[in-house]
Amino acid sequence: MNLSEKIKQLAEQHFDDLVATRRHLHSHPELSFEEYETTKFIAQKLQENGYNLHAITETGGYIDIQGKNPGSKIIALRGDIDALPIMEQNDIDYKSQNDGKMHACGHDVHTTCLLGAVRILHELKDEFEGTIRCIFQPGEERLPGGASIMIKNGVLQNPKVEKILGQHVMPLIDAGKVGFRSGLYMASADEIHIKVLGKGGHGAHPHQNIDPVLIAAQIITQLQTVVSRHANPSIPSVLSIGKVIANGATNIIPNEVTMEGTFRTYDEEWRMRAHTLIEKMCNDIAESHGAKCEAEVRKGYPFLRNDEELSNHARTWAEEYLGAENVEDLEIWPAGEDFAYYSQEIPACFYRLGIRNQERGITSMLHTPTFDIDEKALKVGSGLMAWLAVRELLSAHSSPKVEEHSN
Repeated sequence: MNLSEKIKQLAEQHFDDLVATRRHLHSHPELSFEEYETTKFIAQKLQENGYNLHAITETGGYIDIQGKNPGSKIIALRGDIDALPIMEQNDIDYKSQNDGKMHACGHDVHTTCLLGAVRILHELKDEFEGTIRCIFQPGEERLPGGASIMIKNGVLQNPKVEKILGQHVMPLIDAGKVGFRSGLYMASADEIHIKVLGKGGHGAHPHQNIDPVLIAAQIITQLQTVVSRHANPSIPSVLSIGKVIANGATNIIPNEVTMEGTFRTYDEEWRMRAHTLIEKMCNDIAESHGAKCEAEVRKGYPFLRNDEELSNHARTWAEEYLGAENVEDLEIWPAGEDFAYYSQEIPACFYRLGIRNQERGITSMLHTPTFDIDEKALKVGSGLMAWLAVRELLSAHSSPKVEEHSN
């Protein structure tokens, strides 16, 4: 039996435990940087295989699975563990027991798959050379992002991690399949916060007021030119205002209007220039009406670049493991993801795990109260993570070492 078949067999063998693990995590979601019980559960599962979780933050840590000649090469696998502030609407036995909290982004799946990969890799550690660092990361859903904190605290050091792989569920891909993209994949994600300060009063006497609602409307419209008239068309960019609060009434002009939105792109130089444009545009429009404006663009996650060589190799290895018909090409995806911080440090590959099942009605998108998965994806996710890690180590020992990558 070859190595990929052994991994598939182990993933199948552990399937019931994978389902039980995922359902426990799904039933007990915790928000970013509050994952204390989740981390305790992860530590208990790891101890079943003789591993102690090495703490990097209060709720995040890693273990190292050492094969033969462990110092020869070290790569990492990452799974995020936090949930979202969403009230679950699914009618399922494993529905969230924590009101207003839900694993609506699939991090329960990511954690389960990484735990499953640990179990597989532990049983196969005599069949590969090198070390596989398994990172259980908190706080992906909340700035500044758990990845940035764990990197700062040394999760990629002692010894230095050379490459990293991570996976994320994808409701647009059928369970049993995965998706890959090399190069630019996910966008930087910055928050826009704007407060327009005018002079409120009676809606029947607008000439006596400085109307912040009208000014806010002009700002919203004019901000669209940041992308349409200032961005290089070859650089994907998105600017959206998603929240507007004007606490007036049918006959009351309020004193102020607050707005929040997002700016996303794939180029650092343009990103910084856009921040300046956004803030200046807001201030200039308000000033032209005699109002004041407080505009701030809060820097979020950087863009995510998948290392071309690692991602192309991983895609080929996924075809070896699943069959070419079960591996898809991904389009650029302008959502944000703090795995991007890893991609700024070392060669990284972030790929997608299919979870969709149209026949069973499992089609809800991420961050929705009806999100769920076809649990057969757990076998694919855990087995493929283990396979890609082992395959990368085997590749490193059968070909010259690749020079270190830098973004």
